[in-house]
Order: sequence, then structure tokens, then C-alpha cells
Amino acid sequence: MARRISMATRSELVEAIVERYRSGSRSDKRLILDEFVAVTGYHRKHAIRVLRQRASKIPGNKRHSLRYGGDVREALVVLWEASERLCSKRLRR
Repeated sequence: MARRISMATRSELVEAIVERYRSGSRSDKRLILDEFVAVTGYHRKHAIRVLRQRASKIPGNKRHSLRYGGDVREALVVLWEASERLCSKRLRR
């Protein structure tokens, strides 16, 4: 029975292998992938996705800017109430 490694160790392994995998030829990638699957216990397709991941994203503010000001929002609430709280699916038509 194969011994699995911890998640922290897996992420370190990914960091160590990902550049070699990206720059390798097709045959190199196959060998790297075989070893990676054997060590991590990942399913082959999942391992491909993990190794093909894009460079780490810079964490940013996920908050979206507001489209409308408070006055527009208040007017929309009044219209929504006047329509007896019509749902968006019906408003679309």
C-alpha cells in the first residue's frame, strides 16, 4: 500500500515540480506526471490540472465597485415595491 504525503508537503512538491513540468517535452511531462501521481496519490487528471495551474494570483480586493449610488438604489426599491416585488426573471421579459 502506497504511503500518502501531507497537504503541506504536496504543495511544496508542486512548487518544486511545476516549472520543470511546464518547460518539459511531452515525454518528459509524462514521466514527471507518473512520478507525481505515484507520490501524491492524486488522480492523473487532477495532477495534470494542478501542474498546469497558472502562476499564483496576487490576492486583491474582491469587492466590486458599486454601479449605482444610493439615490438610484432607493428609486429601484420604490419601483420594485410598486410592482409587488416582481422577481428578476419576470422583469427581464
